[in-house]
Amino acid sequence: MGSFPPALVLLAGAVVAVALPGRIRPWVTVVAGGVAIVHLFWLLDADATLETEWLGMTLTPLRVDKLSLVFGYAFAITAFIGGVYALHMRSRGEQVASLLYGGSALGVVFAGDLLTVVLFLELMAVFSAYVILVGGRERSRRAAVRYAFVHLAGGSTLLAGVIWHVADTGSLAFNAFDGGPAAWLVLLGFAVNAAIPPLHAWLSDAYPEASVTGAVFLSAFTTKTAVYVLARGFGGWDVLLFAGVIMALYGVVYAVLENDVRRLLSYHIISQVGYMVAAVGIGTEMAINGAAAHAFAHVLYKGLLFMGAGAAIHATGRRRLTDLGGIAHLMPVVVVLYMIGAFSISAFPLFSGFTTKSLVIYAAEQSHITWAVFLLYGASVGTFLHTGLKLPYFTWFGPKRELPLQKVPPGMYAAMGMAVALCIGIGVYPGVLYDLLPFPVAYQPYTADHVITSLALLGFTAVGFWLVLGQLKGEAAITLDTDWFYRKARRPLEALLLTPLVKAFELGGQAANGVVVAAERVIALPDGLATWGRRIPTGVAIVAVLLTAALTVLWSLAR
Repeated sequence: MGSFPPALVLLAGAVVAVALPGRIRPWVTVVAGGVAIVHLFWLLDADATLETEWLGMTLTPLRVDKLSLVFGYAFAITAFIGGVYALHMRSRGEQVASLLYGGSALGVVFAGDLLTVVLFLELMAVFSAYVILVGGRERSRRAAVRYAFVHLAGGSTLLAGVIWHVADTGSLAFNAFDGGPAAWLVLLGFAVNAAIPPLHAWLSDAYPEASVTGAVFLSAFTTKTAVYVLARGFGGWDVLLFAGVIMALYGVVYAVLENDVRRLLSYHIISQVGYMVAAVGIGTEMAINGAAAHAFAHVLYKGLLFMGAGAAIHATGRRRLTDLGGIAHLMPVVVVLYMIGAFSISAFPLFSGFTTKSLVIYAAEQSHITWAVFLLYGASVGTFLHTGLKLPYFTWFGPKRELPLQKVPPGMYAAMGMAVALCIGIGVYPGVLYDLLPFPVAYQPYTADHVITSLALLGFTAVGFWLVLGQLKGEAAITLDTDWFYRKARRPLEALLLTPLVKAFELGGQAANGVVVAAERVIALPDGLATWGRRIPTGVAIVAVLLTAALTVLWSLAR
């Protein structure tokens, strides 16, 4: 019962969204996300598998186990909440691409073979780049180009590793890798999506250039699918422990330096994913549970933080801390909802991060990796410093400014309220989440020692913030990162690759529109449908063609 790839639910929603008018279309994402939640929690068989033979090899477009399910739950919930947050948005391109992006993420986590993983990761790259592209500014277009370039390179590396692996083993099965050159190439391809330094700068470069609604989807899918594939294939690889700890500290340092609200939050994605990558590197059952639990909680509270910051940007039209402040009394509900997300990510008792991040640190303690425990605690201090104190203070409090505000749409409040309920629910009743994890959990987060230690760290951090407040106010400057190198290569790459690609997309869109016009002449389409067809945007036409191809492949595999 219900044993079909969960990706099909969101992909089908994208097909429906293409054809619907603006007033109805925003609800498709909500409905599709809701159906995906019902399918995953109540209809999908807990050990369902679909297999088919292709060129003498076994493909597995569906493999269900507890590891894939916990990530699937998080992605379906994100699609639903993100859809509610974007109910006011009318961009067909963003709505369709967001559904395709989420569906592709589900395709990755339920794939049992490497070819299906590569296919869906590449689709994720295409559709997430489009979400960035339609952010509405020239900076969005440039960021999308750079993003696509990085992920094209990462995807090519991944595919090379998969081909090498198949040549060595004769199998496409996606299980734990034993080592060797092919496995290292696959790991490098996954590391791009995980934003492991120095392969990370695409995230802080591109995510802030999406719309405030598109950024919510971006914050959830790409890096968490990377955590999933690393947990599936590379648990216990020591290199990931070192890489994860570096990520946790690197992201915190850059977040503290940032002035742009969403670049700050983007850098902190890198930091928090570092905890998950470090847990995968530890590789014990408790550590894998910690990676999965923290990924689940992170999808929710990071989405909540992006939604709260997005509401401020929507209301003011400003995104730099140096241009904001003094508006808390005009947006009290948004401030409260954002702060619950900040308490969650900072691991306050009774909030979700307290019960999930601590699983990772506990796993490191069990494995006697004292240096990692110490450094991860240090990264936690930085988390509260910039996300829980610096960002809200300079966004809503601080020096009072006369900023004209737009009304925050009701859907934004509703979505934030849903995320808040889940963040508090996981913090108060962690057993509900622990029961979903891949392995049995023998851990009690609410011990006197853990609570007192956490509150002491957070309290000292708050005192330190007030002491150095003058130095944290931010500057109207851009922080340089490793994206400097490929930014320098932009012009020759555009001339060599981008211009021909854009021309090909334009020709494809013209061809699609020509088909509609020809069909009108042959079968006498109704006037309204014919007029709409002639106005199909090029991007939507491209998305429709790609989706048709993807659905055709999925259908042939499922048969």
